[in-house]
Amino acid sequence: MKVVILLFFNIAFLYSGSIYSQALTVPAGAQTRWVIENPEEIVQYITFDPSTVESKLPEALRYITINELAIDNVGWAINYLDDYPSNGSWGVSFLEIVRMETFMIDDKLPDWPRHGAAALWCARIAPSDPSTSLGFGRPLLVMEFWMPDNAYVSYMKDKGHYASYGDVGLYQDQEKKWRGSIQAKNIKVIMSCNPSGQVFGGANSSGAQSLFPPLSSPVNHLVKVAFSGHREQECDSTSSWSFQGTHPLAKGILVGTSRYEYGYSLIGGAYPNRE
Repeated sequence: MKVVILLFFNIAFLYSGSIYSQALTVPAGAQTRWVIENPEEIVQYITFDPSTVESKLPEALRYITINELAIDNVGWAINYLDDYPSNGSWGVSFLEIVRMETFMIDDKLPDWPRHGAAALWCARIAPSDPSTSLGFGRPLLVMEFWMPDNAYVSYMKDKGHYASYGDVGLYQDQEKKWRGSIQAKNIKVIMSCNPSGQVFGGANSSGAQSLFPPLSSPVNHLVKVAFSGHREQECDSTSSWSFQGTHPLAKGILVGTSRYEYGYSLIGGAYPNRE
């Protein structure tokens, strides 16, 4: 994230409407340059209690809630409220563990250990003032961005980006099942995913996002990204997630099926946050 970083996921799950269809371009004026190629990631959608993460939310932003998605006739949100009727004010987020063939900021690569990966927790947001536009792409608040390279975390912070250290890994075992983990402050995550069934997306799939840094971070840039070529498969019923610790993420509720997402290209850059 830094603002932060990558975004790769099934946006349609988070809101009603189609994925943006556009060329792989971002606005002029970026202060850094992001390049991501051939990522492979496991993504899980999670609802969360906003009261546990109030310190992360800038005054000009608000979390989008389950209630408002249900009012907009988003099917999964309606079904969710049948199971958790008292959670209408909860927010919507995703967690992903991602490894990449290429991840560069201003042509500098991280130095990750074998099976090293990054982990990104992002929440769906909107402007506090409904007459305000958040500009380019789908707006998301970066709640956490962990990576297993302290030197690169420092480099990102020097560039004005939000990131923190976490021991994150992702690999495919001999049976082609994906296995990932996160070990960071106040949280431990273990997951597995066996991709199965139809592949969705492809060459015509594209999207754009703006990634805002959390208020609790000393950095004040946002990252705007555009990506194309996104593909995904659902994880089958043998897949699982395990959360331990006192971190707010560990208190969330998993929603829907995990997904294996891969194959896209992404470009982006950091911009002063004047929103």
